[in-house]
Amino acid sequence: MAGAKTKVTITDVAKAAGVSNSAVSYALNGKPGVSEKTRKKVLEVADSMGWKPNSAAKALSVAKTHSIGVVMTAGSKLLGVEPYFMELFSGIGVELEEEDYSLLLRFARNETEALRAHRNWIAAGSVDAVLIFNVEIGDVRVELYQQHPEVPALVFSDPSVSGQLTTVSSNDADGARQIVKYLHELGHRHIARVAGPERFGHTYIRDRVFNEETSKYSMAYDCLHSDYSPEQGRECTERLLSLPSAPTAIVYDNDVMTVEGLHAAVTKGLHVPDDLSLMSWDDSYMCTATSPSLTALARDIPKLGAKIVPMLYAMINGQHVDNQLEPNYHLIPRGSTAAPRAEA
Repeated sequence: MAGAKTKVTITDVAKAAGVSNSAVSYALNGKPGVSEKTRKKVLEVADSMGWKPNSAAKALSVAKTHSIGVVMTAGSKLLGVEPYFMELFSGIGVELEEEDYSLLLRFARNETEALRAHRNWIAAGSVDAVLIFNVEIGDVRVELYQQHPEVPALVFSDPSVSGQLTTVSSNDADGARQIVKYLHELGHRHIARVAGPERFGHTYIRDRVFNEETSKYSMAYDCLHSDYSPEQGRECTERLLSLPSAPTAIVYDNDVMTVEGLHAAVTKGLHVPDDLSLMSWDDSYMCTATSPSLTALARDIPKLGAKIVPMLYAMINGQHVDNQLEPNYHLIPRGSTAAPRAEA
């Protein structure tokens, strides 16, 4: 007969207490993240079961893991078609390898699963730092890492929505101004935009500045929000082109939606750019693989790795790191934009 089990694990305590493994880890290690009532219950259950800390695991918990964590949620399907994240991860990964660090990438089906993954990382000490993308207004991940400064979090967002966490942000306000000014100078007086999700902080900033700038130039402006997918890029384009007074130029918040917008316009019998100008917020190889090639607002995404990785190392070593601003966008005119066709 097999010998009786003598070692009590965190999983055993969690089952007996009726809580998660991460809650037990928080309670046993004296970390915030559980209520005092839960902490007391866990400690009592652990004591009654004879739980003892594993000295080797405890030693490892304070050692560096040489991993940087990233959790992507349901929109992660865009990784297969949108170059932004792959270019960014490639740039960061190459820099991390210099010090034998690596990216630990997890996928979650929804925000609840994503938050659980973050909580587990904090409780287990699985990563030395995390990168947070697509920050929402009132984002619970920001609140979580504000409560757990022992795990540095580098947030890709405007500082206005990232609490006191360190940020790397793009100058979205300046980018929006460049786009509206460019289209106005071409002669467009009615433009539209297929934007990202309204809940994202950077979308809010772009929305606000587009409204301000088009109003300043007395331009008509329509905006539809999407999930960044090619399917919604096409759907939103078709809706905009069906308006009684259709825009003469459409701006898209990423390149895959712009490509689908081009297909939708051609299917409708429109000639780009004579009948309709199209423009992408992000620039990638997609923008030069179409006919006509796509005007885009560009930035050097792979080079961001050289800026981000030293920030991560400094944060991991307990140093204060100031917020950083990416270099400004630069607009690249190509064949998809032109002056609007003169009315007969």
